[in-house]
Amino acid sequence: MPNLQGDGLQRDLQFLKFRAYGFLKNLRFFDPFLILFLRESGLSFLAIGTLVSIREIATNILEIPTGVMADAFGRRKAMLFGFSAYVCSFIAFYLASAYWMFVIAMIAFAFGETFRSGTHKAMILEHLRICGYEDRKVFYYGKTRAASQFGSALASLIAAGLVLWTGSFRIIFLASAVPYVLNLLLLASYPRALDGEHVTQVGLGWRNIGDQFAAALRRLWAMLRDPCVVRGLLSGAGFDALFKSTKDYLQPIVQAQALVLPVLVSLRGDQRTAILIGIVYFFIYLATSFASSNAGAIQARLKSLALCINLSLALGILMLMVGGAATWLHLDAIAIVAFLALHVLQNLRRPMIVGYLADRMDHRSMASGLSVEVQLRTLIMAVMAPLLGWLADQVGVGAGIVAVALFMLLVTPWLIVHDKTA
Repeated sequence: MPNLQGDGLQRDLQFLKFRAYGFLKNLRFFDPFLILFLRESGLSFLAIGTLVSIREIATNILEIPTGVMADAFGRRKAMLFGFSAYVCSFIAFYLASAYWMFVIAMIAFAFGETFRSGTHKAMILEHLRICGYEDRKVFYYGKTRAASQFGSALASLIAAGLVLWTGSFRIIFLASAVPYVLNLLLLASYPRALDGEHVTQVGLGWRNIGDQFAAALRRLWAMLRDPCVVRGLLSGAGFDALFKSTKDYLQPIVQAQALVLPVLVSLRGDQRTAILIGIVYFFIYLATSFASSNAGAIQARLKSLALCINLSLALGILMLMVGGAATWLHLDAIAIVAFLALHVLQNLRRPMIVGYLADRMDHRSMASGLSVEVQLRTLIMAVMAPLLGWLADQVGVGAGIVAVALFMLLVTPWLIVHDKTA
């Protein structure tokens, strides 16, 4: 078997393409400023929560059908359509001035998410299967995810510079379209073999549509009858929903800290906020890049993949409680550190969850199976995001985060995963 350490990876051209894809995908310059941009546009936390809920409901409706389409008709086509939808979404955000316009932008973003989520991971796992690297899933995916997180780190600094230069958050959406157009070109260069086994067979593709859908759905149903797969899906979706529903509340916390720090006092408040957010998110994403890169090594040391997943779940809930309580008590520095730890745990955990599920899923329906996880996540977020927004408006951001973390603690017994038994 080829060596996946050092030079072995450097000789794998597709590995370099996967890393370049992740780097470009995470040049989402709006990510560190999304909540602040929507607040600047006059939206309440509840209105922001409902926008997130609309996005997640749209994603939920489309998720499994698009995953099945990717498995049946070609994963590259699905990815190209998804990134085209992203570009339309960014342009819509740039032009939006009313709530209904933000709704349209969110729905376009949901189209991008559904055609992308699960599909690219399935392409990575298909490449590993073809090359005989299947036992190194956590290591390989962790390395590709590290490039994504480094992209996020760089994006936070570029975004801060754009906000300082233009004096507005709006430009960061237009700028985000550029790397996504580049990713469209990169995805077009992926080998046809990554489309999936039955797509590359002669005589299949867009013909026999009904047969392909039926076969993909049968494999998906068989996977969902495995209790280990179901627990893995619930664990991955539950933690992801918790993380994605709460992570952006770091932005108003950093903003509050920026306004009281006795530095850069000659600058306006929004300029100080942009600089501090850029710096904070840069170091957060550097840390998460390091975490993803070392996920495989940590799993190898602890031996049990299930133990790593369960431990990261418990620590993540604990960090969220600490972050929420610190925000509640106006201990902003402690809250920022807690959110940093939460980001690190999420990026240690994600490659492990993907590896855990890949060991238990039919490789021909990997995109469909991972789409189920995303659909579960979106269902949870569709409820959690507006609820957290309402709590933030009523009792404050910190108290709302603590309440959500406590609820997650109550459902933890259903999120525990187990290693394979002999």
